[in-house]
Amino acid sequence: MINNVIKKSVMSKSEEISLLGSSKKVILALQHLIAMFGATVLVPILTGLDPSIALFSAGIGTLIFHACTKGKVPAFLGSSFAFIPVIISVKELYGDLAYAQGGIVVAGLIYVIISFMIKKIGMERIEKYLAPQVVGPMIIVIGMNMIPTAFGMAKENLLIAAITLGTALLINFKGKGFIKQLSILIAVIVGYVISYKFGLVNTQAIKEASIIAIPNFRLPKFDLGAIAIISPVVLAVFMEHLGDITTNGQVVGKNFIEDPGLNRTLLGDGLASTVAALIGGPANTTYGENTGVLAITKNYDPSILRLAAIFAVCLGFVAKIGASLSTIPHAVMGGISLMLFSMISLIGVKTIKNQEVKFNWKNIIIMGTILVLGLGGEYLSKILGFTVGISINESVKISGLSFAALVGIIVNAVLNRKTN
Repeated sequence: MINNVIKKSVMSKSEEISLLGSSKKVILALQHLIAMFGATVLVPILTGLDPSIALFSAGIGTLIFHACTKGKVPAFLGSSFAFIPVIISVKELYGDLAYAQGGIVVAGLIYVIISFMIKKIGMERIEKYLAPQVVGPMIIVIGMNMIPTAFGMAKENLLIAAITLGTALLINFKGKGFIKQLSILIAVIVGYVISYKFGLVNTQAIKEASIIAIPNFRLPKFDLGAIAIISPVVLAVFMEHLGDITTNGQVVGKNFIEDPGLNRTLLGDGLASTVAALIGGPANTTYGENTGVLAITKNYDPSILRLAAIFAVCLGFVAKIGASLSTIPHAVMGGISLMLFSMISLIGVKTIKNQEVKFNWKNIIIMGTILVLGLGGEYLSKILGFTVGISINESVKISGLSFAALVGIIVNAVLNRKTN
């Protein structure tokens, strides 16, 4: 009798612990979802695609990515900004976004082909070109290039942005335990409540939205001209993918380029984009916002990202919740994004420090080249009178981070060829 009571007590205690753990995962997953929501919805808003499908396909794409990467990489896939210009170009030329979808389908398949090529070549040959003096500056550029976007959002109301950012920083530095992991979510709630009190939140969209709504799924159309405009973007975003996966690995403390392998991450990205385009969504890509969340919370459980993906899929059908999240003021998201993107840049600095990069003339030239081209490419273009980068066609140019990373890898291969 006593033994039965003890067993029941132990079982009850373990069930409570399990329930508590599940509740924490749900809250952390919602935090990731909020971090990526604004940017993921912004792409379809700018291009004319359906935001609900973008959310749905982001969730499905993330689950596909995790399946391809053996569930090892804590990454969330959202709408890719790199495809915005070419989607708009195809829309203007053909008058139908379905043709842009067709181009994205092909672009995703090209990613898949590249992943098979990388598997055949072998990671050893690729990794020797990804030295810390190349990867560190790449990560710095990724974060720094995102900061102006975050500041642009914050400028809508600097006071609200400052309160949101200050709340997140205060909790992150002074908080303990699980509360510290929720610094972003709590800061967004604080910013939202204050914005509501000041009359800065328009709740009309929430009132008008139906509870359940089926997204307007639609099939793609294919045309060689549209494919020719969109598919070259793959060349421009490959280096960004490499930078994002490397950054994610640096945050977690693992080499995801090696395990599960760059071929698998590219496969997941490519299949996710293809599936998204088949149902009417934008191309998918790994998200810097979620890497920032990982860096701040120090919780790297990939299952949390999968749970966030399931929430995103559901959110595509729940119009009320989607409308509620869409009412979060830009200033609030701008304040949070400033911290997230700054964290990414700091990871790049830590990479250079932790990998004990030698500050000899060769490495200084390599790092300086990446930083100057990655951060000052547009400024240099204005001074020189021509675009600093590689033009593939009128709509697609390899510039900024992509061009800087490409040049950095080449310069490192030449200067450090003996050590490689």
